[in-house]
Amino acid sequence: MKTLNLSEQTLSQIFYGIDLQVKKNLERVLAAFRQFRVGSHHFSGVSGYGHGDLGRQTLDQVFAAVMEAEAAAVRVQFVSGTHAIACALFGVLRPGDEMLAVAGAPYDTMEEVIGLRETGQGSLKEFGIRYRQLELTATGTIDWAALATAVRPDTRLVLIQRSCGYSWRPSLTIAEIEKIVALVKQQNPDTVCFVDNCYGEFVEDREPTAVGADLIAGSLIKNPGGTIATTGGYVAGRADLVEAATCRLTAPGIGSSGGATLNQNRLFFQGFFLAPQMVGEAMKGNYLIASTFHDLGYAVNPPMDAPQRDVIQAVRLGTPKKLVAFCKAVQRHSPIDSYVEPVPAGMPGYESELVMAGGTFIDGSTSELSADGPLREPYIVYCQGGTHWSHVAIALEAAVAAIGPAQ
Repeated sequence: MKTLNLSEQTLSQIFYGIDLQVKKNLERVLAAFRQFRVGSHHFSGVSGYGHGDLGRQTLDQVFAAVMEAEAAAVRVQFVSGTHAIACALFGVLRPGDEMLAVAGAPYDTMEEVIGLRETGQGSLKEFGIRYRQLELTATGTIDWAALATAVRPDTRLVLIQRSCGYSWRPSLTIAEIEKIVALVKQQNPDTVCFVDNCYGEFVEDREPTAVGADLIAGSLIKNPGGTIATTGGYVAGRADLVEAATCRLTAPGIGSSGGATLNQNRLFFQGFFLAPQMVGEAMKGNYLIASTFHDLGYAVNPPMDAPQRDVIQAVRLGTPKKLVAFCKAVQRHSPIDSYVEPVPAGMPGYESELVMAGGTFIDGSTSELSADGPLREPYIVYCQGGTHWSHVAIALEAAVAAIGPAQ
């Protein structure tokens, strides 16, 4: 396919730059493994309460070192990124506090956690926690002028969503997160700056905790699991805030001391070692998608000539027919369940019906190649992950054949 082949040639220099960053991030991971003397004895886990798990304790230390955080908690008991984020929010916030979202509307699955779509299941709103959000500018960027005076005395926590989610805004860079934190702390040093770090780990050479964020959270079936972690999530940041989040995961008084690893330690260590490489491959795939569909006349986010800010590449397809056809093409060229046809359906936590392609070895993994989108205008498909860019290229050829150029 001519368009795709030209894109591969054009992107060779970009790919080389990504490889250099992979090397830099891998050096950070290896340094932490070396510092905490990771050995095969750390692969053994414990059952029951999970007390005294040397492997889990060492993994926490390795994560914290790489994230440049005081502490971290990596747990198989976190069922998703949303769960890890919810534990962090419920751990920090108390009745009467205010949470301020500074990057516009949050990801769909956070709406019920916050109480924006009330279902009587124990949202933050039901516990007396107020919510406010700063809208983005007309160009989809942070409203810096509004942020400079937005923090109030009762603003206990600022929510910074790094990834664009199901929106068309640019995802945040580490430099932008650093600027947000600085503006917030100027107004109230005690306000907790919390970053939803999903899809962002290892995209740059630092994480939000390295530039002043107090707490971050994410999923292990996204970037830091390296495509082989079977489940789980993490929180990292100030030690007291990490402990508060784990007290929501387990119980007050138990906190981070509990949680059996269920023989997952080896996969978590190995996945974290692989993560920089897997993120690099996903970024290469994203550049390829952006370049190909830009040439076909579609709007893409981020643009083909812009640096990647997370592992999500969005393409505005314009019609529900093209959205479904794109996902079907990706599914047919997935290693698992290639014979399954994606159909739009409801999904827990989401307001709109979704169509999802995810023929992945780990169910729901977005560090492996997946594509999905809500059935609502302007019918955008969001591509995530990819274990190697060549697989993305194969699936992309099929998707281009299925939908053709923009009209």
